[in-house]
Parts: sequence; C-alpha cells; structure tokens
Amino acid sequence: MSPTPLITRTVPALRRAVDNLRKRKATVALVPTMGALHDGHVSLVRLAKRRGSRVVVSIFVNPTQFAPSEDFGAYPRTWTADIAKLAAEGVDIVWHPGVEAMYPEGFATRIVPEGPALAGLEDRFRPHFFGGVATVVGKLFTQCRPDVAIFGEKDFQQLRVVTQLARDLDLGVKVIGSRTVRERDGLAMSSRNVYLSPEERQTATVLYRAMKDSAGRIRAGEAIRPAMARGAETIAAAGFALDYFEVRNAKTLAPVTSHNDGPLRILVAARLGTTRLIDNVAV
Repeated sequence: MSPTPLITRTVPALRRAVDNLRKRKATVALVPTMGALHDGHVSLVRLAKRRGSRVVVSIFVNPTQFAPSEDFGAYPRTWTADIAKLAAEGVDIVWHPGVEAMYPEGFATRIVPEGPALAGLEDRFRPHFFGGVATVVGKLFTQCRPDVAIFGEKDFQQLRVVTQLARDLDLGVKVIGSRTVRERDGLAMSSRNVYLSPEERQTATVLYRAMKDSAGRIRAGEAIRPAMARGAETIAAAGFALDYFEVRNAKTLAPVTSHNDGPLRILVAARLGTTRLIDNVAV
C-alpha cells in the first residue's frame, strides 16, 4: 500500500516540506487542481512524475474564479477519494490551504492578465474568471516554487494564460500542457460531468463529434466558415445552448480566416441543461 502524501495546510508548512525536497536535489513538479479528481487528473500526475523527481498536488477550490451565479458551493468535493488516488500515484505533498490561508484578511493584490486572457472566448462569458485564475496560479507558483507545472489541454485558454503568466513575470516555472483525457465515447473528462443527467450524458458526446467533423473538413481543404457553421448547427440541433464554437490560432488564440493562419485549434463552450461544458481539438 502506497504511503499517504504529506498534507500541508499552511504556507510555512508547505515551504518547509518543499525545502526538504530541495535539500535532496529534487526537481519539483506541481499539479494544480480543485479536487474531485478523475482519470484526467491522474494523467497529469503521471506526466508530472516523468518531468520531476517529486510531485506536489494542490487541492483548492478557488472562490475568486467563480461568479456569484456559478457553482462554487455545489462544486464537487471528494477529499477522501482524492487522497486515495494521490497516494496510489505516489504523490509526495498535497497542498490543501483553506480560503483564509490563500486569501487572508486584508488581501488586496490581484493579477489582471491580458493577451490570451482577452481572446473573446471564455472571457466573453466569464469576465471575472482569468483574473481569479491568474491570481491563484501566481500564488501557487510562488508558494510551491516548482520547476515545472502541469495543466490539462482541455482548459486550453487557461493553459495559454498561465503559460504567458509564468513567462511574463519571470516565475521560473516551465508550464507543460497535457493532452485531454476522454471517455471511450469521446467526452472530455471533467469534474462537472457528474452534473449531467443520464440522457444529457449521452447527448454530451455531440460536442466532440462536431469538433472532429469540422476539423476534418478544414484539414481536407474546406473553407473555415462553412466547416465551422456545419459543426455549430450539429451542436445546436442536439439541444445545446452554444456560447462559442470557433477556430483560433493555437499559439495566440487570435481569430483566423484561412488554413494558413498558423496552427489551428477548435474551441467550444456550450450548456446542456444546467451544465456548461468546454472542449477543444487540434486541426
């Protein structure tokens, strides 16, 4: 049976633990999470173990990236199961601060990202989101002081934002994206999938199929506009309320008009019932 990871809940305790790793010449890999861990998170941990000799996983449901109308209170919390998964993977440290540790009384400094954070995708529908993400990730990087940090590609705009953050602020962290892990029917693994009813769960696979179809059409030479329109129609016909379904430059998230506008990525966000799903695929 694998040993339980060292669980730290205060910044001084975390720093002592990381310092002990550094004394042994460890390279430290960080996997930031909000808990409710699934196989997608496990894949991030396994990549972290390949990129660092010691692994820190943070579990913190960050209130600053939720709007008042969103699901902060209802966000799934599965602490016992999460720790069992991390123990099975041989994680060294779990950083599990409370809100009061992360945002103590009098906290008044926030990071306001631009660039990919203002691409007109998630930020158009959740204008508060990337400020909350950038602030908490900036704190996680300075608290844990990792050599590398692993983020999933499913949250593709977020990956671009935190990559820019680490580079612009000279935080000394290499941000590494990890491929999206999917169910057998193509649905991207997400902690929010538990909100889907059985009928909605069956319908949810349409997102991936529509993206793959549009990507295939674009690769085959079809013009971007009609290829994307076909996918959007498929998604809407399945009963989704579509927020966006767009193809962007995969590096900058800038809008594109032709196949020659750099590496392409299709990104989607849509609501099915009360559940909002996001996903993306390379073209």
